[in-house]
Amino acid sequence: MRRMIRPMTLVLAVLLCAAPASLPADGGNGSGAPLPTARPQDPEYSAAVAAIEKGDHRAAIRLLESVVARDGTNADAYNWLAYATRQAGDPAGSIPIYQKALQIDPKHRGAHEYIGEAYLALGHLPKAKEHLARLDKLCFLPCSQHRDLKKAIQAYEASGGQVRPTTKAVR
Repeated sequence: MRRMIRPMTLVLAVLLCAAPASLPADGGNGSGAPLPTARPQDPEYSAAVAAIEKGDHRAAIRLLESVVARDGTNADAYNWLAYATRQAGDPAGSIPIYQKALQIDPKHRGAHEYIGEAYLALGHLPKAKEHLARLDKLCFLPCSQHRDLKKAIQAYEASGGQVRPTTKAVR
């Protein structure tokens, strides 16, 4: 029995070390919007999150542009800005913003998922698959970002490119 406890303790320790310490900005809250991280929030950032949750993407874009102007190192804010831009009907315009988020944080799972969806919306399947492959490497354990992008790619392929991630109406 004692021999069995030590390997199990080691496995448990490895799994606990691999767990993230804060919530990722990954869109895993069921609403399709990225989740905020534990980064201290400023009022405009918080207002932008609320605007996205209400579907007011134009207001969120204005607020987030101000946030990233003050803090050009905030990958989460860039991810939200790209998300709002894509949801406002401009997937092509969201691509360079997602790229900026990924330049700041190459392991940002939410940005990889959403840029993949933006590429699908534009009909660029190979680029979407590149980000799925990246998520496959980033997600040690199954993660929602990998699962969601994989589903979107499968739907796209099964429909011959007719089913693409959608954007919501702009207010």
